[in-house]
Amino acid sequence: MAARHVRKGDQVMITAGSHKGQTGEISRVLTKSDRVVIKGINLQTKHVRPTRINPQGSIITKEASIHISNVSPVVDGQPTRVRFQINDDGSKDRVAVKGGKVLGKVSPAKKK
Repeated sequence: MAARHVRKGDQVMITAGSHKGQTGEISRVLTKSDRVVIKGINLQTKHVRPTRINPQGSIITKEASIHISNVSPVVDGQPTRVRFQINDDGSKDRVAVKGGKVLGKVSPAKKK
């Protein structure tokens, strides 16, 4: 599995598509399809037909996924690319290209 530039809980900005420029927090990362679900963005409505359990039927709105290449982490209100940095103890960090801020650990220190 390759390291990804975003993870659950990150603040991200959408860089391409119909929601370009909007920001939100990642609620799920779908690793097999390289997609992310962002809270409150890319909402889609679905009409549910009446059943015995739900005799009225209803309209459901849910968040659809966005491809991971179309989002970038936000640092100081600006989207940034991510660089991976290996520390002296063998751990790996995600580092913002703009400003050099550490976004979080990717892997713990390796045992010797």
